[in-house]
Amino acid sequence: MSENWHPVGTISELKRRALAQLTVGRVRLALSCVDGEFGAVSGVCNHAGGPLGEGRLAGDYIVCPWHNWKYHRKTGEGEPGFEEDRVPRHDVREQDGKLYVNLTPATTRHKVPHPPHPLERPLEREPGPIRVAGISTTAMDAENPRYSTSDALLTTALEHASAKLGAETKLVKLNELKFRACEGYYSKSASACTWPCSITQMDPKDEMEQVYEALVFWADVVLLSTPIRWGSASSLYFKMIERLNCVQNQITIRDRVLIRNKVASFVITGGQDNVQAVAGHALMFFAELGFQFPQFPFIAHSRGWSAEDMERNVAEVRENEELHQGARELAHRAVELAKVLLANELQGTKTERGGRKAHALGR
Repeated sequence: MSENWHPVGTISELKRRALAQLTVGRVRLALSCVDGEFGAVSGVCNHAGGPLGEGRLAGDYIVCPWHNWKYHRKTGEGEPGFEEDRVPRHDVREQDGKLYVNLTPATTRHKVPHPPHPLERPLEREPGPIRVAGISTTAMDAENPRYSTSDALLTTALEHASAKLGAETKLVKLNELKFRACEGYYSKSASACTWPCSITQMDPKDEMEQVYEALVFWADVVLLSTPIRWGSASSLYFKMIERLNCVQNQITIRDRVLIRNKVASFVITGGQDNVQAVAGHALMFFAELGFQFPQFPFIAHSRGWSAEDMERNVAEVRENEELHQGARELAHRAVELAKVLLANELQGTKTERGGRKAHALGR
């Protein structure tokens, strides 16, 4: 194996840093120094290409700053139990007060095959009727449930979609899911925010996967309901959409659109006002994901800022047939648009196939 030695700095200066990311030519290195002994391995993590030299040391292991994968700082081997998942090791030598690194690696990179996550599969719509997913974002004590005005109108919309519009429906209540808050992988690097979500990949107990399945793969229509809390959507709504950043981020860094020909509509209720702000934020965010909207894409109910008698607010929603009829009409508008989008998608697929066939026949 040929040698390609290059100086990377003075020994006295490099000893001041326990771990550093260096780039020499096209070679990225993670250079470490512990108790005066240097080690050099590739600065590119096997998992998602994270910069190992920008991570941290845990004993003799470098911890990737993106997703916490670990490699021995001198051998490049993975942590105990994952030794075969290794990054290349580079030889080092000290000479005339300088540190030299052989840019030709002493070992090869080896990635242990990992089965793909179930969410990492082609975007294919299974045949069947229009599918409507209801997403409830209201929070409450599950053991002592209360009447939720936003849930009530969402339930009316879903029942109408099923009984009158021939749609298949499912309800996802965020309050019943155990899922972690977004942990800011995007803040480390846009490329560290992966699809599926990094948390979903690493934590099989994280139940945000149910939301991803519903929105990305299953539903043609998403009906989302939220109460108004201090002029904003619920805390669970924001917890969910922060975790949906991985869907939007695929557009930004991969030019990969995960949401295609899907419709979103919203149910917004609350004893406090600010319907427009809640609706405006929801419309903007779901548009950024790729959803489309029917005419009049939300229904809302609020008795205003000064309405502190919440029992009257509950009674009004419970007994007001006009509000429930509005929920049915919202479902109707969303389903009708979904039918149009699905028909156009199917027609486009047939046209594309026909075009390919004609081209193949020289027509």
